[in-house]
Amino acid sequence: MKPKPKVVRDSMRPEYGFDYSTAVRGKYYRRLLKEGANVVVLDPDVAKAFRDSETVNEALRSLLRMSESTRRLTARSGGRPRTGGAAG
Repeated sequence: MKPKPKVVRDSMRPEYGFDYSTAVRGKYYRRLLKEGANVVVLDPDVAKAFRDSETVNEALRSLLRMSESTRRLTARSGGRPRTGGAAG
């Protein structure tokens, strides 16, 4: 079996070239501070249901409120604990 010849590249490929003289430092910094740094990627079918991040947040807050109210309804009272035996 012949060994594969090694290809040595002295420079980057053209698609990786970048002209740093045109770069702007902190271009998106203010927007990042305003919008926040957390990024969540939605699946395409979910993203179709929401037009922007505000509607996603509104839906999630509604879900949180609903789960909090449901949790209170299903929580046990502070009374005596139930026993598994028959009443008598």
